[in-house]
Amino acid sequence: MHRSAPRLTRILACAAVPVMLVVAGCSSDSGDGDKKDSASSSSSAAPDAKKTEADVEPAKFTRLPDPCKAIGAKTVTDLVPKAKAKAGTPTKSSDTSARAGCSWNGLDDKGVKGSQYRWLDVGFTRFESDQALGSGAERAQQDFTKQVGKAKAAEGAKKVAETSLTGIGDQATTITYDLTKTGEDFKYATIVTRTANVVVTLTYNGAGYAGAKTPSADDILKGAQKAVKETVASVASGGTQQSASDEPTKPAGTTAPDKTATPDKTTAADDKK
Repeated sequence: MHRSAPRLTRILACAAVPVMLVVAGCSSDSGDGDKKDSASSSSSAAPDAKKTEADVEPAKFTRLPDPCKAIGAKTVTDLVPKAKAKAGTPTKSSDTSARAGCSWNGLDDKGVKGSQYRWLDVGFTRFESDQALGSGAERAQQDFTKQVGKAKAAEGAKKVAETSLTGIGDQATTITYDLTKTGEDFKYATIVTRTANVVVTLTYNGAGYAGAKTPSADDILKGAQKAVKETVASVASGGTQQSASDEPTKPAGTTAPDKTATPDKTTAADDKK
């Protein structure tokens, strides 16, 4: 018994050494690994977050102008001489700071010489910058392409022509075409423009009734170009330097008029009286 005691002590001591080493080793490895992984994760995540914020530019325009005041009264009178509502008919919108529009139409009845019908409308769409969707300007650029495509695909359109414009906003494209309705030939000009994060779509069209001549394509185009220059200018004057507390003017809610509507005879007769 006396001899076996030292031997048992040595066996227990040897058995204990590997256990302690393993425990110490695991504890050391685990701590270092966690610290390294944590540091690595932190160092890689921070730059990515900063990069995302830097890549998405803030939207330039924070509001839209009053669409019915975006085109001067004199220009409206020149393009739509007998407008039924000279102040314009606002398009219904649930948020006029993001989407707004206005239209004018009228029949200039000249008796036996026939009548001239004109339609003018303008629509604004504003885009906010979004971390997931991109900057307001990028989103507006996508919508610009979409609106050009819609204008070119107008139902029943003939002789469709597309022309790029310079000197109007950041982008501008004109789409002209002919359209026959109720036995009359209409001339159309749609101009889609983008200025920063706002897209403007303006349409001007006209036709001759009761034997009156169809307006020339050049006259319709010139009228549209004159009006669109004023609308683009209104974006800058009515959409910048506004405080966050400013509330945009909201036109009275009305149903959006039909761009392809033709003048009714009752209205024409009333105007004549």
